[in-house]
Amino acid sequence: MALKLCGFSLSNYYSKLKLQLLEKGVPFEEELVWVGNTHPKLVGRSPMAKVPFIETEQGALSESFACAEYIEQRWPAHPLLPSDPFAAAKVREMILYLELHIELVARELYSEAFFAGKVSDETKDKVRRLLTKGLASFKTLARFEPFVAGPEFGLADCAAAIHLPLAASACRKVLDEDLVAAAFPDLGAYMVLINARPTMQRVNADRKQNAAEMAALRAPKPV
Repeated sequence: MALKLCGFSLSNYYSKLKLQLLEKGVPFEEELVWVGNTHPKLVGRSPMAKVPFIETEQGALSESFACAEYIEQRWPAHPLLPSDPFAAAKVREMILYLELHIELVARELYSEAFFAGKVSDETKDKVRRLLTKGLASFKTLARFEPFVAGPEFGLADCAAAIHLPLAASACRKVLDEDLVAAAFPDLGAYMVLINARPTMQRVNADRKQNAAEMAALRAPKPV
């Protein structure tokens, strides 16, 4: 059976895995699964009722970091991790810093930035403080030469190209300042390079379509 990527394209972690699969040329199918603890497509497949997850010939696997590792080992052709153990570990380190200390922190702004919610001033101050620290830490690791880990596109780019613009957008909308661009003035040039890749164009097009699908679901129903 072909690998099945489950979730929805508007999810940044789903898009991270999708970009990895496309870059490696791995055959895969997509299954649209919305979040919700009682969603029948989630029960028994994702213990925390989160997306994305993947369906393999041996069963389901959740958490994007574990999924990415499985994909790299299961399909070693077109590797997105260096063969040297230390260099590969440094890429994993970058991804963890990016996701734990930047994306997860900025996520507290998403409700106001993208879903018409409201974030308290206390939360904004906390995000500003922690995100500034996280970005400074990530800056000591990331190289952007021109890709995150060096001259070749790799697994770190699958995460950075999705998470950094989203965090930057949330900062601009909620904090009225772009902490990401302040830390990485060349982020725009990096994204031009990434967005020129056919794989990223596919990811972006699918995200746009899925955003329209989500908006339709959220729209008031006629009475």
